[in-house]
Amino acid sequence: MKMFGTNGIRGVANGYLCSELALKVGKAIATVLGPGPVAMARDTRVSSPMVSAALSAGLMSMGVDVVDLGMVPTPALQYYVRTHSDVSGGVMVTASHNPPEFNGIKCISADGTECSPEEEAAIEDAYDGDLACTCWDRIGTIRHHDDAGEEYIDAVVSKVDVDAIRSAGLRVCLDCANGAAVSTTPLLLRRLGVRTITINGNPDGFFPGHDSEPTEENLDDLKRMVRELDVDLGIAHDGDADRCVFVTGGGNYVPGDQSLALLGSLMVRANGGGLVVTTVATSSLVEDVVTSAGGTVAYTAVGSPVVARRMMEDSGLFGGEENGGLIFSDHQFCRDGAMAVARMLEAVVRYGPLEDQVSALPRYHTVKGAVMCTDEVKGVITDLIAARHPDLRMNRLDGLRIDYDDGWVLLRPSGTELKYRIYSESRDREVAERRAAEFRAEFEEIASGFGGS
Repeated sequence: MKMFGTNGIRGVANGYLCSELALKVGKAIATVLGPGPVAMARDTRVSSPMVSAALSAGLMSMGVDVVDLGMVPTPALQYYVRTHSDVSGGVMVTASHNPPEFNGIKCISADGTECSPEEEAAIEDAYDGDLACTCWDRIGTIRHHDDAGEEYIDAVVSKVDVDAIRSAGLRVCLDCANGAAVSTTPLLLRRLGVRTITINGNPDGFFPGHDSEPTEENLDDLKRMVRELDVDLGIAHDGDADRCVFVTGGGNYVPGDQSLALLGSLMVRANGGGLVVTTVATSSLVEDVVTSAGGTVAYTAVGSPVVARRMMEDSGLFGGEENGGLIFSDHQFCRDGAMAVARMLEAVVRYGPLEDQVSALPRYHTVKGAVMCTDEVKGVITDLIAARHPDLRMNRLDGLRIDYDDGWVLLRPSGTELKYRIYSESRDREVAERRAAEFRAEFEEIASGFGGS
């Protein structure tokens, strides 16, 4: 792809992602997702109104109507698109977890899923082509729809046992990251009768509370509040609220692999089995827990759209990635932060405190690292490393994964950064660290032959 990365088009606002680019992208989107109306939403970033306005102008200049949903989470836009047959697609203005100077354009198909690579390629081709505007009397219109967030939360609430959650008397701390969750997740928790203490709950595109990536190091305030206020758990979103991570009642951060495993087990038990789909970068913990609950696991390349499509093809029950992006097929085939919140509350009600559930999980040690690497040599280095180890068990779903009896190593070029990711996992910490160091050294040795990485 020339413009689209793993999750849309991204860049620094008024740098790469300028209003001129957004205008032309809007015109290109119109040729692929039109001619029906296109729904548009945005996160809280300072540049989001500017980018949205430019995209809207581009769409309307091609004769396509725009339905402006305002500031709502990405899954709220996706739910709106899927449930409104008069809409032929959607556009989300967000850079998700990236720093505040960034913004992005994420395109949504008529079924509410992220656009396929083929659709994204068609948008790029249109961008490079002749984009003649329509005549003056066929210019598209724009109308505003203010209830998309509430409609989305109504749908989430309909999927869980509201009476059981209400009767449990749960208390939580919620970190909205000053992002798109500021109106929807507090509303969800009120509907479920959960007492909530909220931080970073005002929309602010500078993300003054912390960076919008819900990593452990960014959630020190949330962890402290959970401990000091003696609540049942903590909840944290990223900037566009399609992801969610959790903190136990003891104030301990729950890695995404663990929440993926616990919610996979919940869904499999509730349905008497089923398929869980995840990526080659996910801990073996997930397969251990899901198979013990009576389910099966399938693996894909990294990327939530890839996981979602595999779930659609193979009737997957649940899926997701280790970054907190969780997909529930009984709701919609996309990452959904609010649904993850509702289902985790249900898991606590059914199976006890999150702290106890996490403590009972098998222990794996995962080492995650990266080295700088230009795009030109990423694939070449992957091939050269694979050629050096012909006798090892490998798969090439995404980069190179090498499986051992006591763990695995994943060597994967980043799709969004000039980085080459090296992950290593084992139940033995020393083994995981040793293999990570060995393959990093091998990478650097090979890269030196290209004049450095």
